[in-house]
Parts: sequence; structure tokens; C-alpha cells
Amino acid sequence: MGDRFFLEPKRRYFDSLIRLQPHNPKALIQRGMVHFKQGKIAEAIADFDTAESLQPDLTPYLWQRGLAYYYRDRFAEGAKQFEIDLTVNARDVEETVWRYLCQARLKTPTEAQKDLKPVRNDPRPILRQIYALFAGECTSEAVLAAGQQDSPTAQFYSHLYVGLYGEATGNETQAQTHITQAATGYKLDDYMWYLAWVHGELRGWL
Repeated sequence: MGDRFFLEPKRRYFDSLIRLQPHNPKALIQRGMVHFKQGKIAEAIADFDTAESLQPDLTPYLWQRGLAYYYRDRFAEGAKQFEIDLTVNARDVEETVWRYLCQARLKTPTEAQKDLKPVRNDPRPILRQIYALFAGECTSEAVLAAGQQDSPTAQFYSHLYVGLYGEATGNETQAQTHITQAATGYKLDDYMWYLAWVHGELRGWL
């Protein structure tokens, strides 16, 4: 669990700040992120929604809300959020893949793959390999091998997204094995590391 035990003081800090500055959208987003890391998904979405109501031009940057929608089974809203996000960040593999993940749950993995947005020139080799997996251009084994040849962060991402791909395609063993490995095998100061823990806990794997 690591630093996840120290999230509650952060949450209380943002509670206090928001009481003093109730119209501060940045504080609401930060508290929403802490709520998400704690597995409090509904509370996270409420904070992101309030931030958006205070500053509507934030909408294309609320990728955190898209992730939260996924874990509340609000897949249509998640897909829409990532679609909007990609209008300002078209090179982002992760938002492209999360759009796929939402669409795969709404429709089928085949339909989601057919509608996968093109991504070019992502500077991160492991993310390019992950994109190839979701595009049907390589295997899960190739992604894991690429991660092993790279940094611990790349290894983490390879396990996380191979696990997410397994969930999308109905392979629960693959999903559980690799998301659990992502959560327990690495300790990163990274929002997606917290997501791996939240995913595992919500599925009853951790």
C-alpha cells in the first residue's frame, strides 16, 4: 500500500482549502484525484464535476474524470470524455487506449479496435508498443518483453496495460495477474500506479 496510507491528511488539507476557497477549481481537481487514489470514485467524480461547473474550459483536460467514469461503469461518458480530451492532446496513447477500453465495454473489443484513433510519434517506446497491442499489431508477450528491456516504470506500464487489455478482451486471468503485478511489484509516485491498486481492490484481487 505504501504512500496510500498517507492520503487522508492530503484529503483533509484540500477539504480545508476548499472550505476557504469554494470556487477554486484546481483545489477541487486535486481533492478529486486524492479521492480517486483512495478508491472513492463517486466523490472523485463529484469534485471533477464541480470544478468543471466553475471553469467550463477545463473539460478537455479532465482525463482523471474519464478514468473515474470507467470504474463507475459509466462507459459512454468515459468514452466521450476521452474523445474530448483527444481534441487537445491527439498524440496521447493513454487517452486513446482508455477511449478504446470504454468502447470495448459499451460495444465489443473488435468494434473498439476498428474505431481506435491513430497516434503518431509518441516519444515513449513502451507506450508505442502498448498502442500496437490495442491496435492488433502485436501480442501481450511483446509488450511485456519490451517493458523488461526498459525502465521499472516501463515494466509497470507493460503489466498495467496488458492487464487492462485482458479485461477488455474477456481474459480475467490475464487481467488479474498483470494488474496485480503492476500494483504490488512496483512502487511509483504515479497516478496510474494508484489506479492499478484501485482496480485490484475494486475487483477483489488485492
